[in-house]
Amino acid sequence: MSGWAIRGELILNCNCTVFCPCVVSLGKHPPTEGYCQAWAGVRIDEGHYEGEDLSGLNVGLVLEIPGLMARGNWKAAAYIDERASEAAYDGLIKIFSGQAKGTTGLFRVLVSEFLGAERAPVSYTNEGKKRRLIVGKAIKGEVEPVRGANPDEDIVVKNTEYWMGSDITVATATQGRVRAYGRVWDFDGRSAEICQIDWSGPAAEAAA
Repeated sequence: MSGWAIRGELILNCNCTVFCPCVVSLGKHPPTEGYCQAWAGVRIDEGHYEGEDLSGLNVGLVLEIPGLMARGNWKAAAYIDERASEAAYDGLIKIFSGQAKGTTGLFRVLVSEFLGAERAPVSYTNEGKKRRLIVGKAIKGEVEPVRGANPDEDIVVKNTEYWMGSDITVATATQGRVRAYGRVWDFDGRSAEICQIDWSGPAAEAAA
């Protein structure tokens, strides 16, 4: 099984005061604060990298973008599930640094400084509609969908060209705390997103 693929769910919480404008503007509109600071969590329900199984693993991310998302100069760090095998760890680093091309290949262009990658206990759990991400002492986050007129139906921005996925559930953070790489962020009550992901990329020789 060559190439790579990940199916699962992603949550993200940033410092925007209202729903992230990057989703519909595709990075052409600046974040509400003029810059973006964010953490994200990925739950891999099914996945592989060059034949190595990634299913059941979780990943945490810290992102910092100085202005318009599309202009690049991002800083990023990745926390890889400590349960990952060596091959899975290496594969996930290649995927989330953009080296593996495919869906996340834009990271290689947009991220100018990769702050680091390390193994960590990464817990991604659901409690009703709430999603909770805990990455050691680095990230403690919890997001939930914004309530709509019909409380049983989430507010979803559909059919976007957003790189993560076309349908984004509008959410808010009930907790959003980062203590990593000198960053101390508290984004409780700020913008959040929930997205079902279906990412993939080419075989290693094609990604070289």
